[in-house]
Amino acid sequence: MVGKYNVITLCGSTRFKDAFMEAQKRLTLEGNIVISVGLFGHSGDAEVWTEGTKEMLDDMHKRKIDMADEIFVINVGGYFGSSTRSEIEYAIATGKGVRYLEEA
Repeated sequence: MVGKYNVITLCGSTRFKDAFMEAQKRLTLEGNIVISVGLFGHSGDAEVWTEGTKEMLDDMHKRKIDMADEIFVINVGGYFGSSTRSEIEYAIATGKGVRYLEEA
């Protein structure tokens, strides 16, 4: 497929690294441009927890949402925390579509 590609930003807890990687692969093969997280703090990327870094990454992720047509929430077992809830609310407030790995 060649043409206009939908841009999707992945959101969710970084404890679900494998689910992020699988969703990125599947959505890309479906013909989407996928924007993901840069670090997986809950899966071993300790740099996230240095002073000021988590706040920067949270803000950066909102800019990634700005660039997207929609977000895709990695909600394994229906779980998402306060950061992801904030990203969902931001996406809705800015007119982005929201889809979920698992329907709530």
